[in-house]
Amino acid sequence: MKRLDLTPIVMAGLAVGVMSLACTNGGEDEDTSDSITTLPTITASATDGMTSSDDVGEETGEKLDVGGGGTGNPTCNNGDVGCTDQIDLLFVIDNSGTMGEEQINLARNFPLLIERLEGLTDSSGTEVNPDVQIMVTTTDFGNPLCTPFEPEGYDPSRGAPINTACTTRLQDFTDLIGTNMVPEACQNTCPNPVAPEGNFIAFSPEGDNIPDSVVPTDIDGDGEPDSPAAQALSCIGPQGINGCGYESPLENMLQALNPSAAWNSGPDGSNPTPFLRPNALLAVAMVTDEADCSVKDYSIMSNPAFQNVNPDTGSASASSAICWNAGVTCTGPDAMGVFSTCTSQAAENLQPITRYTNYLIDELRENQGKEVIMLGILGVPLVTARNPDAPFQPTAGGVFDLVYRNWRDGPYPGGDILPTEDAMGVSAADKQFDFGVGPGCTGTDELGAFTGQAIPPVRIKEVCESLNLGPEPEDIRCCIESICDDDFSPAIECLAGIIRESIQLPG
Repeated sequence: MKRLDLTPIVMAGLAVGVMSLACTNGGEDEDTSDSITTLPTITASATDGMTSSDDVGEETGEKLDVGGGGTGNPTCNNGDVGCTDQIDLLFVIDNSGTMGEEQINLARNFPLLIERLEGLTDSSGTEVNPDVQIMVTTTDFGNPLCTPFEPEGYDPSRGAPINTACTTRLQDFTDLIGTNMVPEACQNTCPNPVAPEGNFIAFSPEGDNIPDSVVPTDIDGDGEPDSPAAQALSCIGPQGINGCGYESPLENMLQALNPSAAWNSGPDGSNPTPFLRPNALLAVAMVTDEADCSVKDYSIMSNPAFQNVNPDTGSASASSAICWNAGVTCTGPDAMGVFSTCTSQAAENLQPITRYTNYLIDELRENQGKEVIMLGILGVPLVTARNPDAPFQPTAGGVFDLVYRNWRDGPYPGGDILPTEDAMGVSAADKQFDFGVGPGCTGTDELGAFTGQAIPPVRIKEVCESLNLGPEPEDIRCCIESICDDDFSPAIECLAGIIRESIQLPG
């Protein structure tokens, strides 16, 4: 989330002229007009699943025949949503240049997550002994404004699984302009390379798909040995900071869940266990500090209607503001720059959120009878109170205190400009051009040093909250915590808490 020493960098001569690359990426001018194409159409239906005119990723390895140790729920009725001991957990992690501190924070809490899953009980206190699969992908779907600056050998994940230890890809922990390096986001929790033998991590009481040479080892410094699965997640989880600054977490989520994708098209001889299993509870965790930019047609990047004016040039040009302007509509602002409401809009060239809610709710929950839950670690204020009992959801602060407004001049906290940027002459007009809306939160680390600022998550928030069944704790299926928090352990507890309250054992 750190943006303290970076300002928008001019790049890419498109047909409309010089544009600025989102989220501080930059480089030499290059004509990318030929790269602006319509993204493949993906439809969800009970019979056809999802179809795409392009491949959404390559299968990245063989999956051991583990996992699958669940009951298959033979005693569940068709209407028993959540009746399973299988859990499929998908992490969609922002790998843009501002996510170093957040990935450090997340990685040090991965052992806690595995511990909670390994010791999971249901709402009545009965041990679940779950059959768990965990897949990790990024928010990078690719974008013509990012393509010229992709490092050699780098490809956007487009929802495909990342299954290699981060120590084997340390080059990913340097941002696209080479000024910010955070290898500690990997090395702090991955002292030795550990990775699953397959596309994702799988563990159950019957075993796991981690090499037998990996033995329980304390990697988080709490004095307790961490299981091989915890070590593997701590190694494959950190994604680096050289991804595209036009983040597409919702689209990458959908592509990761695409039933026609190689990692989901099983079982067969080469892929005995698909990630997305028919009977499993599905949990999705999204971690990002920006607005969702799941693009439908790349011509949006050159459409002046969605661009803000660059105060340095006086001309409208591309920045992350496109994502906000095309995907969100607001009422206001008032004289203080505050909007009374902000909601998603189905812009012509940005994917509507119904694309995602239709699949998660109508297809997976209603048609297939799957329990679906979501954790968002997003650009909302710090949570100030939580339910002391499962599911440990926020009850004050966080989304309850979220205010949509324009950027304010002056150094923080009187204004919104962080001290280092203020000293560089960065103004509210610069930040408004960059992002289109003011910060949802400002983060500091445990020593009080600024880690950066995050943009309000309107589109992801609406998708997440649509999963709730009602207002009561037992109805909660969405947990939103702040990415500006210096400790993500409450977010992990909330994720585990919702799983605990929503899972039902067969029998």
